[in-house]
Amino acid sequence: MRNIKLAFVASALLVMSFPLQAQSLRGSKESMERQNHEAKKYGYTFIRSAASLTSLVDSGQLLRVEPSRNLTLHDVSYPYARPEVKLFLDRLSAQYRVACGEQLTVTSLSRPIDRQPANAASNSVHPTGMAVDLRIPPRGKCRSWLESTLLSLEATDVLDVTRERNPPHYHVAVFTKTYEQYVESRSNPSSQDEYQVRRGDSLWLIASRTGTTVAELRSANNLSGDLLDVGQKLIIPAAPGGTAKAPIQNDLAAYNSTLAYRVRRGDTLWGIARKHGTKVDAIRSENDLDSDALQVGQILQISR
Repeated sequence: MRNIKLAFVASALLVMSFPLQAQSLRGSKESMERQNHEAKKYGYTFIRSAASLTSLVDSGQLLRVEPSRNLTLHDVSYPYARPEVKLFLDRLSAQYRVACGEQLTVTSLSRPIDRQPANAASNSVHPTGMAVDLRIPPRGKCRSWLESTLLSLEATDVLDVTRERNPPHYHVAVFTKTYEQYVESRSNPSSQDEYQVRRGDSLWLIASRTGTTVAELRSANNLSGDLLDVGQKLIIPAAPGGTAKAPIQNDLAAYNSTLAYRVRRGDTLWGIARKHGTKVDAIRSENDLDSDALQVGQILQISR
């Protein structure tokens, strides 16, 4: 953790400052200080024991994180988190399943101080419930998607992410109040998302990526059919009340660099690569393919 990661100017109430740096997965003393400062600014309790944690659960300050079709927990002793962290996991895991076809794995959430591992930082925010550890995906395409999405969120100043090595995982500290405002702004119909059509896109693909439907896309954009033009801009409808589409509508930027292509009868890797301006080897690598055999209906991730 020698390189400064990403830090920010601290509150005027505090003397210390956090210089701004480019996003990176490498942690630093400064990023840990920033996380700790945010927790104290929110007035969060640093939980000392399991009994103290139970008290926060009973008062509703911590919520239980349950496994779902999008999310799995692995060896998590205290499956509780701040409400905003639970919301973050609900949204991220839904996006991750769409992108990778598998569950997002959580390996740690709230941890009382007396249950912290020996190598934990003394100023860790796990005891506040505003941090989560995520398993590093073994597949390259899923790992790339998750890292790029977390870094894109870090760039908006709603969280801080570090790739830890012992044991390997992503440590994510969610800046809860800022993240809550971020979600509200993206769910507000006055700040709807805009998507620029790329080669190979279809209404069905765009709807599946953004958590909406083909019918809603047609209605929001006054489309009478399914034909799209490369470069065309589409409005992605926000959910009424900012609820229904929230889990998947989060970060279109993370999707815009990757096309999800559904294999059709007669398709070959060579033909698909030529059509989308890439190489057969690149498609094989991104999708962990051992051969050129394809199945009709198979979804391929194609970087653009």
